[in-house]
Amino acid sequence: MFSVTVRDHVMVAHSFRGEVFGPAQRLHGATFLVDATFRRAELNADNVVVDIGAAAHELSEVLAPLNYRNLDDEPDLAGVNTTTEFLAKLIADRLAERVAAGSLGDDARGLSAIAVTLHESHVAWASYERPL
Repeated sequence: MFSVTVRDHVMVAHSFRGEVFGPAQRLHGATFLVDATFRRAELNADNVVVDIGAAAHELSEVLAPLNYRNLDDEPDLAGVNTTTEFLAKLIADRLAERVAAGSLGDDARGLSAIAVTLHESHVAWASYERPL
């Protein structure tokens, strides 16, 4: 399996509901380092997994509506605990929609999976991987 990873970051504010979250129930900020990994079994005719520039651009586009936002105020996320795990899935799903729409080029439809990892810090991160 071949893979290519691109990286960006996103800064958000949010709060959580539920005693399990302790002090994180209060509004707080987070800066996530975001890695998006694109996988395929065989390289394409140009011997690449995906156009790295296109992948980086699409990751940036997916993160833009979240960046510098209080996620508690976003209508699509109302009432949702926007945990690191949840956000990894949200970003992966939005990237998958862009692959299906052809935003990464027709050849990107040969991708087999996308994995997204959000790094909360140098000691903690969460990932979500989905097939395409």
